[in-house]
Formats: sequence, C-alpha cells, structure tokens
Amino acid sequence: MTFAADLVTELERATAGRPIPRVRALHLPPAEAAASKNGEFCALELDDGALGISYVLLDDTLQRLIDAPDRGGIIGMDALALAREFAAPPPAGAGRAEIEACDLRRTLGFAAANALSRTVMDRMGFAPPRATDSIGGIDPQAGDHVGMVGLFSPLLKQVTAAGARLTVIELNPDYAGHYEGYRVTLDAAELEGCNKVLSTSTILLNHSVDRILAHCRGAQRIVLIGPSAGCLPDPLFARGVTVVGGSWILERQGFIDALRRGESWSAFAYKFALGAADWPGPASIR
Repeated sequence: MTFAADLVTELERATAGRPIPRVRALHLPPAEAAASKNGEFCALELDDGALGISYVLLDDTLQRLIDAPDRGGIIGMDALALAREFAAPPPAGAGRAEIEACDLRRTLGFAAANALSRTVMDRMGFAPPRATDSIGGIDPQAGDHVGMVGLFSPLLKQVTAAGARLTVIELNPDYAGHYEGYRVTLDAAELEGCNKVLSTSTILLNHSVDRILAHCRGAQRIVLIGPSAGCLPDPLFARGVTVVGGSWILERQGFIDALRRGESWSAFAYKFALGAADWPGPASIR
C-alpha cells in the first residue's frame, strides 16, 4: 500500500467509534504572499478547533484555491471523508482538467488528514517534543554522506560546515550542478549512497514519498521536516523515517490571523522533532 493509503487506514483506526469532526474553514494566505515563505501554506480548520497545514505552492494550487467557489464545497464536510481524497488517484484515462481537479482535492485531503491527526493527538493528550535544532537532530559529522531531498538553502551550511559530504536531490533542473561544498542532482537513486537523509515534507503531498524512501534503505537516519509534516507518524516510522519534524500550533486564532495576512506565524507555533521512542501511538487515546 502507498503512504497515503496507510495514513488514511491509520486515521480510520484511530477515530473508530469516536465522533468525526467536520470542516469549519479553509484559511489561505493572500496571493501576493506567494513570493515569500509566509505564503507557502494553507490551514484547514475543523469544528473541534484542530488545524491541518498543507503546502500550496505546487503549480498554481494557491490561486486555484483562492478562486474556488465556496472553498471547493468542503465546508461542513466530514474530515475523514475529505482525508480519504488524499489517497484517491486520478480516474483512469483522466484528462488534464480532471487530473488538476484531483490534485486540488488531494491537497485538501492532505490538509484534512493533518487536521484529523491533530484531533487524534489532542484526544491522546499528546504534544510532540520541541526540536533542539532546525535539522531534526541529524547531527552531520565529518565522514557522513548526507542526502538532502529538496534544496534547503538556509540549512546547507549546517551540513557542510561539519565536514559532511552533501548531495541534494531536486526536481528543478535549473539547480543541478556542482557548488561549493555540495552537489545538486535530479537522480533520487543517489540517495542510496547516503548514510543520513534530510527531506522536505513536500514529498508527502506530491506522493513521491514511497519512491524517495525506497532509495534510503541504507541510511542510518532519515529525517523528514516541514510545517506540513503534521500527520500521524506511524506510516512514516514503518517506512524507516527516524524523526518527523513539523509545526505544533499553540495559539489557533493568532496562527490563523497571521497566515491570512501573509505574515510569519512562528510566534503561535513551535517546531517539533518526533522520534518513534517519543510516540505512544493512537492506541493510547483516552
């Protein structure tokens, strides 16, 4: 099964016999914020107050969400039903318009899966531990070969300054080449030679996570980070991910207001780093 299908199955198990919240609102940054890091994410709000974050700058997702009448008809929808759309592939023989519509619903489904995951964690009385650094404790050392999935420009020096060899996997061919201290390639198979991997959580949304992690079986440590890494972590731990790092929202209204203004919401959330040893699992729901 795919990661998306496994996540939906895990959410079904974790919410079995419990009320399923409905979608209250979809909060979007203003279109003009798309040029900055403050315009990269949306937040889907459930009627129990849970928020789920999703990246919205793949292709023209943000503008299409802004233009969608009635937020795509998701308001009032059962959160689990919407989360199931994250795992739904495009219909066989679908044309471009149908594929784009499916991709948009999958983005909303991913946000719903993250929001429902927050519902489950709140019911558990669980909050993840705060991150102690910005690279998920990957602890680069001289002699390490670190694979970076997605070009995290602000994090490059943290890896290269330690004397580690760095290979970056990118989708954009404009970035490919050799740079001071690291190399950028389009070939994900080069992760097979890395003993540590640091990946953007966008691989969850674009459904490349299973393909990427298949190349990381030799890695001793796999860290997946990003604000949208807010889902139940069980399917990721089962695939070899050692740490999941995301954003844990502390002040819901302040977060929503900042996001909708296209401003930084860091004052209303903290970065967490969650390892398997920290996670009691949804079976602990009270």
